[in-house]
Amino acid sequence: MPARRVTATIALAALASLLAVNAARADGPAISTPGTPTVVANAPHQLTLSWAPSAWVEPGSEQPINYEVQVPLGPNTYRFLGSTTDTTITLTDLAPGTTYRIAIAARALGGYSDTSPASTVRTANGRATVSYLNLDWSPTNNQIQHILKVTNTGTGPLDLKVVRVRYHLRFEGANTSLVPNCDWAAVGCDRIRQTVQFFIPPGGPPGFTTPAPPGYPIPGTPVPGWVELTFTGGSLEPGASTGPIQLRHHRHSWSDIDERDDPSWLAATGQWTENSRITLDVDEVREFGDTNA
Repeated sequence: MPARRVTATIALAALASLLAVNAARADGPAISTPGTPTVVANAPHQLTLSWAPSAWVEPGSEQPINYEVQVPLGPNTYRFLGSTTDTTITLTDLAPGTTYRIAIAARALGGYSDTSPASTVRTANGRATVSYLNLDWSPTNNQIQHILKVTNTGTGPLDLKVVRVRYHLRFEGANTSLVPNCDWAAVGCDRIRQTVQFFIPPGGPPGFTTPAPPGYPIPGTPVPGWVELTFTGGSLEPGASTGPIQLRHHRHSWSDIDERDDPSWLAATGQWTENSRITLDVDEVREFGDTNA
């Protein structure tokens, strides 16, 4: 091969290689991945996190880096918790006694980073927690059966009249029929009130109310809702609990219920667990649980 042709071939190969490298850089993150978040302080309703900073991969005309604090929910899906230009942040909108997976991502006008590995953090207990025992080993039969127990984890007496527990579920097939039952409770079923609430998806007629008019929700549409549990009275000293509250719910028709997509459902294990997908409020303040954790 003539020398000019060899030289031209080498030059073209070098140019192609350079273009490939530049394309890879353009397609890849321009900012290095921030460090895994670590807990600096953990108190009810307040969590402080810290992480190692990011840096620009190609030094030059960098812009200030902003850090986003996220809860990864799935591929390219996350819940935004807050942002800062610092490498520490104090979050005040998390529920106490709740487990979160928290990650950090760096963003700037000229680029972005990969998301950091997630840290699993359980926030400090608030004034109360909910324990859960699933009694139903078949999540697709015609009943929902579990035991709940409220424990006072605060420093003073807990007035049960201001406690509200919500078991979150989805009504599949738009069938919002549900009959709540209390089979047995250490505090007495007569001191427990249960209310079923559901939320019509977008598309309902203007001015609709609950229950929805005929034809709404659209058949087949899953409808979010909850079974709310409140108490008519009673008080718990610090460290004391209500004892077991055995609950059972079914549809009016006794048709099958698929519990597996219910936010508060956990597979039966035969063991008590602090299920932070069940929420508990005291005096309208969230003290336990977050369905978006």
